[in-house]
Amino acid sequence: MTKRLLLTSLLALTAGGAMADEIRVLNWQGYGTDLDWATEAFTEATGHSVVHEYFTSEQEMLTKLRTNPGAYDVVLINAAFTRQAKDEGLIGPIDTSGMKNFDTVSESFKEGELVIDGDVYGVPWTWGLTSFAINTNAFEDAPDTIQVFWDPAHEGRVSIRDDALEAVQFGALATGQDVNEITDLDVVEAKLAELMPQIRTFWSSENDWNQFMAAGELDVATYWSGSAARSADMGLPVQFVVPKEGAVAWLDGLSVPDSSTKKEAAVAFIDWMIDPEFYVKWDAEGAPASANAAAAEALPDDSFNKQVLGDPEVVMRIQFQDPVDDATREKYLALWQGLKARQ
Repeated sequence: MTKRLLLTSLLALTAGGAMADEIRVLNWQGYGTDLDWATEAFTEATGHSVVHEYFTSEQEMLTKLRTNPGAYDVVLINAAFTRQAKDEGLIGPIDTSGMKNFDTVSESFKEGELVIDGDVYGVPWTWGLTSFAINTNAFEDAPDTIQVFWDPAHEGRVSIRDDALEAVQFGALATGQDVNEITDLDVVEAKLAELMPQIRTFWSSENDWNQFMAAGELDVATYWSGSAARSADMGLPVQFVVPKEGAVAWLDGLSVPDSSTKKEAAVAFIDWMIDPEFYVKWDAEGAPASANAAAAEALPDDSFNKQVLGDPEVVMRIQFQDPVDDATREKYLALWQGLKARQ
């Protein structure tokens, strides 16, 4: 057997002796799993090839899982949706016993919504904050309060994401309420109604946000921590802010659809994605924070995620997002659509 044939044969074998598979990953576009250098290295190491399909909202993700059984092998699911996906039979438990990197995942993340009745339905992968970022050209000093969005000095140069849940939780923070236990929705609605005249535009994607900021059209806009790191890395004049009112924290996990026929390859890919070596390289390109304690510890001291999300004072101000039931989501959606209609 030639060396080339031997190499081909070796690459065709994965853990457990299974032949190489093509796995299909469902995720946000540009969110780590589709980095060319990472998927190419995974393929070289295991023989498995990786194909991606994308969604633009969690609801779209769930719909794709419901209507395309067997089409996907790995799916990115926000922890607030993991239980729903499990209860609908869309994802199954993951055997982590053969994963070399699972033991270094932070124990705190293994105790949340991704582990249900002792079974892992989502491997904790990344986490971050929904807060806001400023155009540093518009401020001498970064504001320390969410109330900057209502400052008349920034009228027509403000933006928030066109998402009902984010908007309502943003309003809850601005009115001093717990984002998971909003006791006065009327106050939130009134606060958001006061914000509408300030809005230049609503954004829906990271690309939208970057284009508006690059054009100098915005002074301040809600944003995600990992996205802010990427935008700054691109050279945009942005600074991420966690105000005194706090921010909403989220956790994303990598799950395996119950209908997948390539579960071993899927788990191997997830293990690759939580590897500290992969994460440190991704962090330099603008990653969210890692749920892997070893990966977080390996970051250089000047890393955005180590400086901002590793600050104990910041951690004290964040509220992790709980699952939101369908009835509450519908209520928030009606509120948000009503506000936009009256703008």
